[in-house]
Amino acid sequence: MIVKGIVFDINGTMTDILTNEADDGVYRVISNLLSYQGVFLDPAATKDLYFSIQKEQRAAAQEPYPEFDAIEIFREIIRQHSTDFTRALPAAKLEQLPGLFAETYRAASRHRLQLYPGVDQTIRQLHQNYRLAIVSDAQTAYAIPELNAVGLYGYFDPIIVSGDYGYRKPDERLFTNALSAMGIDASEVIYVGNDMHCDVHGAQRLGIKTVFFKSNQGNQEMQGVEPDYIIYHFPELLNAVRFFESR
Repeated sequence: MIVKGIVFDINGTMTDILTNEADDGVYRVISNLLSYQGVFLDPAATKDLYFSIQKEQRAAAQEPYPEFDAIEIFREIIRQHSTDFTRALPAAKLEQLPGLFAETYRAASRHRLQLYPGVDQTIRQLHQNYRLAIVSDAQTAYAIPELNAVGLYGYFDPIIVSGDYGYRKPDERLFTNALSAMGIDASEVIYVGNDMHCDVHGAQRLGIKTVFFKSNQGNQEMQGVEPDYIIYHFPELLNAVRFFESR
């Protein structure tokens, strides 16, 4: 097999992340910040509204695997509950607020963000010889800054994030978009992920060879689905690439 490109999931594959969106403290922070913009919602109301708009977005998408848009959630919250004070804010600030709230929401809910051992060295080594890309279920407002925070931003092109499309893996369109942007055929690409359904099943539907990273996150099993290679420590990916190249 000729390997020209390697496509990665982010969370649970390269980054070991822990978030808690159920934490009421998250919504206290958001509620407080909203009040500085003239939007007055108590934390409980903020939490209810966030999840109700998220649910509406997914229903409106009419997709088998619908995704939400965090920035648009906060844009809608501000639109629905703006006051004269809110509407008098500078236009540039009003335009930036939804993105700021999305980042604040993620920051308040995040308890851990770190690379799995050996990820940085492995990515740097692979980057010398292969096109690297990302297909991940995430929000751009989170994914790009978090990649930068762990020192990986700049190694991947393209970065395909589900929140920009309205659908999630295993939808094959996310993988197709990456292949198209890379200009590489599915038979020349390896996909690396930690979820048997979203990652392995999704990529294999297009004929992409898969490496399953058995990390501390993701669905570990799916009936009828077997990855082409399994790794238990991220640097073992180098052995996996050599395995595929020898076939």
